[in-house]
Amino acid sequence: MFSLRPMLRKDFDEVAELIFLSTNSWYQERLGHKIFQGQPSDCRLFCEVYEDLDPEGGLVVENVATGMIVGSCFFHPRETHVSLGIMNVHPNYFGRGIAARLLKFIIEEAEVRGLPLRLISSALNLDSYSLYNRFGFSPCEIYQDMILSVPKKGLAPPEKSLPTVREAELCDLVGMGRVEFEVSGISRERDYCYFLENENAWWTTFVAESEEGEIDGFLVSIDQPATRMIGPGVAKTAQAAEALLRTQLDQFRGKTVVFLLPAKERELVDVAYGLGARNCEMHFAQVRGDAQPVAGVVIPAFLPESA
Repeated sequence: MFSLRPMLRKDFDEVAELIFLSTNSWYQERLGHKIFQGQPSDCRLFCEVYEDLDPEGGLVVENVATGMIVGSCFFHPRETHVSLGIMNVHPNYFGRGIAARLLKFIIEEAEVRGLPLRLISSALNLDSYSLYNRFGFSPCEIYQDMILSVPKKGLAPPEKSLPTVREAELCDLVGMGRVEFEVSGISRERDYCYFLENENAWWTTFVAESEEGEIDGFLVSIDQPATRMIGPGVAKTAQAAEALLRTQLDQFRGKTVVFLLPAKERELVDVAYGLGARNCEMHFAQVRGDAQPVAGVVIPAFLPESA
């Protein structure tokens, strides 16, 4: 027998171990490699980020007989939608309806709020895709997961002129919200504040400016043992996206970093190839409910989940 309950701070270490074990087991068995290379405790990062953003956004499923946490998930209500974060089930409990139970709860939360539910899911995990598809999600965008080992001396300068990029400031909050709503129709003011305040010193945020000094895009990154990733971010044009991506990549000199690019953005994908990036996976952005067509470039992330 299983029970679903809110995630508590005392659960963080056990949930971190579950995320580490579940994710690595799936990738090791099917693709022959692990995702998380460090320690299980590194995955506390997921719990801590969602706790900072929304203390009520973590869920666990517990084996009543043993008290063991066998499933976990995060969700994050935003102004325009509800976002579904990383979901994990212990390998010993695959196929027991744990993920479906978590998903049903989050769907009900989104329906009570009258908001669409959005997520990013692996295109390689057909079990995961089928679960979401059966519950009414539809893919709306394809992303190439690209990985790049950035040279210690940094990137070579671009051959063409690109928009101006600078480090973001708290006063850019409104401009960031405006450009994301214009590009993708979503808003998440709490996230922007979290990135810009950066109390844990995990996040780096840049904005691209037009010639008139308006914000034409922004891009965030995180550098932590559990995840070195560029995103989330948006840009009005591929040129602004390229300028932001190059600037963020240069922050990872001597390190390997992952980022997601829309497969349809041919020019931007070719830039990444030219820098030495390679594809490591594919992901779908999926929505249950209405989704506005994208009018620009969206670079999503897994933490916090964005689509």
